[in-house]
Amino acid sequence: MHEKHKKQLLILTGMSGAGKTVAAHSLEDVGYFVVDNLPPELLGNFWDLMNTSEDFEKVAVVIDLRVKSFYKDLIDEINSLEDSGQTQATIVFLEASDDTLVARYKETRRLPPLAENGRLLDGIRDERRLLTPVRNRSNYILDTSKMAPKELKQKLQSKFGALHKPKFGIEVMSFGFKYGMPIDADIVMDVRFLPNPFYISELRPFTGLDKRVFNYVMDKDETKVFYGKLLDLLLTAIPGYINEGKEKLTIAIGCTGGQHRSVSIAQQLARDLSEKYPVDITHREISRYLRK
Repeated sequence: MHEKHKKQLLILTGMSGAGKTVAAHSLEDVGYFVVDNLPPELLGNFWDLMNTSEDFEKVAVVIDLRVKSFYKDLIDEINSLEDSGQTQATIVFLEASDDTLVARYKETRRLPPLAENGRLLDGIRDERRLLTPVRNRSNYILDTSKMAPKELKQKLQSKFGALHKPKFGIEVMSFGFKYGMPIDADIVMDVRFLPNPFYISELRPFTGLDKRVFNYVMDKDETKVFYGKLLDLLLTAIPGYINEGKEKLTIAIGCTGGQHRSVSIAQQLARDLSEKYPVDITHREISRYLRK
């Protein structure tokens, strides 16, 4: 009989203000089921529940001093889980310097959980003292004092997200301004300045999917100059979006009605970008014009 595969349990803890919220969102982005503010005494029951479902392969819990008896109960519960052979827990501890935490609390106008009478630094130091046993038990300690949220996200995803690598993708969309701008577009390009096939009677009934309309739009000198610069701009910008962690980029091309010029440009753009990236194409208004 094969041994049942053990699910991953990651416990995220550490100093208040050290970045646990950013860390939790980062883990969610790489496929973890994350539960925030779980009382340590419920950890065993919670893990029993996770083990009964096949839907949760990677699980993370956030536990901190918002929960009473934290420093005592957490270690006891982790030891109990591991002694029973249910899982091997990984503890991630986030910390930051006193100066950094003071600055962050002043920025947010909040107080640490243990700050009495509004004494900010005393509360931070008391919390650090109480968390020392858990810090010493941790598998992975991150000092976020000099980290931007983006860097913390990258470090956690690099460490714990090896099995989940989302692929970058592009959606190219054509639309008509007279029907409203797409609210979900990242980049919007207005091509209403290009020559309009609408004024050519034999082309008017068709769309940019028709070869005659497409050639009319794309063969114009104005279009050639514009399109070359647009493609160059996008090929320069897209790697930056990827480096920033963006997983989906929506590029919307708009003309007056979303029938001729925007469809033609979107078709060519999708074709060229697909040589380097996964691309989907959507013509938002096309059903308004397709001949029955």
